[in-house]
Amino acid sequence: MTTRIVLLRGIGGNVRPLPVKEAVAALEELGLRHVRSYIGTGNFVFESRKRPATLAREIEACIEARFGFDAPAVVLGVPDLERALEQNPFPEDQPSKLHFFFLKRPAEAPRLDEMGRLEASGEAFELREQVFYLYAPHGFGTSKLAVRVERLLGVPATARNLNTVRKVLELAKGR
Repeated sequence: MTTRIVLLRGIGGNVRPLPVKEAVAALEELGLRHVRSYIGTGNFVFESRKRPATLAREIEACIEARFGFDAPAVVLGVPDLERALEQNPFPEDQPSKLHFFFLKRPAEAPRLDEMGRLEASGEAFELREQVFYLYAPHGFGTSKLAVRVERLLGVPATARNLNTVRKVLELAKGR
């Protein structure tokens, strides 16, 4: 069994709440073992022998069938989260201002120049492999770039702030 993490896009808040206990039960019905959740925003850790691409498809289908909405799933391993943290190009002294967009697949033709034109004063970004890093000192919710990242990368992605990435990694490592 391998420890895996699934990050679901667009979950939480008043937009698309996902009842954690029901979601855990649904994921266990897929054969996932030791399913745990970190806060109600679509962060789950579990064990499985299945490949990430297979897991993503099965989890997406499960959420659609059980809860009635589409939630793209990015499935990662512990090394993926560790690498994302290690490759972070920005200072970590304001963890709620630093966001990691985990891409469903590599961005083949990212429009980075266009992103640069959307950057607000003080914002900074960098794309490394399948993680897009965004430092948004004025807040994620007010960033014009944050709301356009997926469209400009041309690939589905889901964002988490540094605090959440660290907590999910701790959960995955059993701490």
